[in-house]
Amino acid sequence: MDVKQFLIMGASVLILSLCGHVLADETQGPYVRIAELEVDPAQLESFKAATKEVGETSVREEAGCLVLFAVSERENPGHVRVFEIYRVADAYKAHIQTPHFKKFRATTDNMVRSRKLIDTVPISLAAKAK
Repeated sequence: MDVKQFLIMGASVLILSLCGHVLADETQGPYVRIAELEVDPAQLESFKAATKEVGETSVREEAGCLVLFAVSERENPGHVRVFEIYRVADAYKAHIQTPHFKKFRATTDNMVRSRKLIDTVPISLAAKAK
């Protein structure tokens, strides 16, 4: 599955989960955050494993965590982008207090050389259902 198909699949889950919600409503709608990370290339495989684990656990166990994608640049795999969507901002706040997220941060903090967190305002979150 390529990155575009992966993003479409996740966005489909989001759209189905938010059916009936106004997506551009900043106070009630989804909370979307993007993280731009530079990961130590020597630790990239360990970072990928930890990221996969926290993503799968977050989506499975947290009702408010709708989408958690992590992708890397093809030509520079240490440059990672994480795209997260939560039902509301409070769901994100709850996410960062979970044991699985705290474990992830403790495990990966020494792997990440730089981290830029970007809060966003959804404009369009369109997707095609499966």
